[in-house]
Parts: sequence; C-alpha cells; structure tokens
Amino acid sequence: MTKIVLDASALLALLAAEPGAEMVADTIPGANIGAVNLEEVVGKLALRGMPEAEIRNAVSALGLSVHPFTEQLAVESGLLRPTTDHYGLSLGDRAALALARHLGLPTYTSDSAWQDVGPAIDVTVRLIR
Repeated sequence: MTKIVLDASALLALLAAEPGAEMVADTIPGANIGAVNLEEVVGKLALRGMPEAEIRNAVSALGLSVHPFTEQLAVESGLLRPTTDHYGLSLGDRAALALARHLGLPTYTSDSAWQDVGPAIDVTVRLIR
C-alpha cells in the first residue's frame, strides 16, 4: 500500500491527464482513498459522460485501497469543521483530511486552501500543482 491519501481532485487530475498527474501517478497502485472521495470522482466522470463500465474499469485498474466512511471517520470529519469551516471545505474535503489524519499519512490534493489547513489539524498536505 502506498503511503498517501488521495483527495478527489488529485485522482481526477490523474484520470484527466491534468497538471500534477505525474505526481499522482507515482503513488499508484495502492494509494489510499476514502469512499466519499471515490464517489466524488465517479460522479464527476459520469457527469462528463463516461460510461459506467469505463468508470468501473478505470477505477479498478488503479488498484486503490478504498476506505469506508465509518462512524469513527464521520465523527473525526465532523470534529474538523470548527477548525476548517472558514476555508470553505466540503464534506469530501474533510473526509479526505480525516482519513489522512486517522491513517497518519500525507494527502495529495490540488486545493491550495489545504496548505493552511494541514498544519492546523496536523496533516501533511502535498499540492500536486
């Protein structure tokens, strides 16, 4: 298992060959992602018109370690809200950060607001671009 947690934005950058994709590619296979963030990725790909079978194949081929959004992670994510709310983070953002903190791993994202959030919640944030 790769010692990194991917945010939805990082995985989307890889799948769309956007800037930062190379950095994310170096974490594959075995990178960690939360089920909430995987849902975000699948939803974006579906909105872009990618067929279901293609989405399933693309995600499966990456060999990601997908973590469920457990009660414990839900509570940890919710407890991040007072510290992160003024940054405008979404549920998906907090879920990824909570997973990274829970696993004690750094997280990859394209969201520059996370640079300020990371130190405040004791998570190493690596921007992919």
